[in-house]
Amino acid sequence: MTDNDYVIWTAFDNHYWPTCYFVDAQGQIRHHRFGEGGYEQSEMILQQLLTDAGSAGIAHDLVSVDAHGVEAAADWDSLWSPENYLGSQRTESFASPNGAVLDTRHLYAVPARLRLNQWALEGDWTVRPQAIALNQAEGRIVYRFHARDLHLVMAPAGRGASVRFRVHIDGQPPGAAHGVDADDQGNGLVTEPRLYQLIRQPSPVTERSFEITFLDPSVQAYVFTFG
Repeated sequence: MTDNDYVIWTAFDNHYWPTCYFVDAQGQIRHHRFGEGGYEQSEMILQQLLTDAGSAGIAHDLVSVDAHGVEAAADWDSLWSPENYLGSQRTESFASPNGAVLDTRHLYAVPARLRLNQWALEGDWTVRPQAIALNQAEGRIVYRFHARDLHLVMAPAGRGASVRFRVHIDGQPPGAAHGVDADDQGNGLVTEPRLYQLIRQPSPVTERSFEITFLDPSVQAYVFTFG
């Protein structure tokens, strides 16, 4: 089930993503979890609710997950950057001079310096309520972050289309810090709507400046997430 108009989101007065609500067989909310983490506790609560509802054969062992790539657990000790939607409805810390011009093509610039968790655009972009859309090639997104992993949810404008991109970290190709969707020179390709892992820092994890340049137009970007 999708909630594109935020009907359920609004009804729950929700402020976090992801949020899990645990509902028992009588329709009562018995527990909730805001944000990532707490997976073992969540699994135990589900087991208990199924048992309370009369389900037989519910195992009480916890699932062991050997996760890799984007599925790997976040490095919580180094995670100082929260997720950030890029559309005008929910974005935070946008730092291009003079702010965003909504639903209109506009030439943006990057300021000389970004503080932690600020981001900016450069080039010809349209800022929409739920996404940003690039109108001409060579547009950039710049982000100051502190996390092991940096992900960006992106999509080409049309089915079957693709958009080339190149990422840098502190002005250089990422090398060993590249994610699964970029090579060590930072090159990658947007081919479908999904989450792309662009950076995975080796230790030690520090505050860095990320930038992605799109070599083709017509890409849409929705949200940065970190891990």
